[in-house]
Formats: sequence, structure tokens, C-alpha cells
Amino acid sequence: MPQHTFILNGKAVTADVEGDVRLLWVLRDVLGVTGPKYGCGVGVCQACTSHLNGRAFTPCAVPVGDLAPTDEVTTIEGLPDTVGAALHPMQEAWLDLDVAQCGYCQPGQIMTAVAVVRRAREAGRELGEADLDAIRNICRCGTYHRIRQAVLEGARRMGGEAAPPSGGRGIPVE
Repeated sequence: MPQHTFILNGKAVTADVEGDVRLLWVLRDVLGVTGPKYGCGVGVCQACTSHLNGRAFTPCAVPVGDLAPTDEVTTIEGLPDTVGAALHPMQEAWLDLDVAQCGYCQPGQIMTAVAVVRRAREAGRELGEADLDAIRNICRCGTYHRIRQAVLEGARRMGGEAAPPSGGRGIPVE
């Protein structure tokens, strides 16, 4: 069986699976990382949203064979480590504003929110309504109003957090 190595939440990991296995299944079934959720399997619902080299992407749509050993995948489990804290500021905002109802989509929502804030800051601007309107993660419980409030509060709390360097090999990211 082929081996695929990449960096997951700051640590090199290797998975013995065929190259066409979607990364979401490698994360969940092989590596035991269950934060990214399965929703649609085609990148539409975005429940599995994680970061690849600092950019939001949907691991349900990426074959593990597309990753290079230097590619860095960050899931909700590794997000706090990006700021050296028990929780990322966006996660704190989510909790303080009591966003989650069922909670299934929340890891993907949070990972998308962090990426959107970082992207706006890379462009030299603050988060705006257009940024919030562009978030397409699906929430079956309909907590969109609280999600928007938490994204804005999380952005405020993120302060001057720098975006990680981008990279990658043509894998679809935000």
C-alpha cells in the first residue's frame, strides 16, 4: 500500500492508503481526527473545512495523493496551536456568543471564519459585510445571525494575528 506523508496540526504523519482516498477519510478513519465533519462529500456544505497551508479547503474533495510531504493541514483540533493558546480567539467568540445549536457544522464554520479574517487582513483591510456574505458554510439549525456576530467578534479578538504563509500544489483552496 502506498504511503502518504504530510504535516497535520504541526506534526508529520504518514497514512498507508491508496492515493485516491479523500483526505477527509484519511483524517477521520485512519488518523482519528474527527473535528472535520462529513456532510456532502463534494465540498459544497463545507462541514469538513480545514486549512491547507493556511487557506481554507474542503478535505472531502482532495485525494490524499495530491498532498506533498511539506503540505500543512490544520483542523479544528490544531487551530489553538496556531496562536499558542488553549482556544483560538474565534473559538472563544463562538463560545461566548453561544453560537452552536447542534454543533455539527461548527468546526467547519470556525475554520472558514478564521480563513476569511486572515484573507481580509492580507488584503490590508478589515472584515466587511461582503466577506460575511461570501461565507457559504451550511448550518442546518440556521444559526447564521449568531455565526455572523461571532465572526465579527472573533476578528476583533484576533487583532493583528498574522496569516500563515500560503503554499500548496494546485489543490483547490479558498
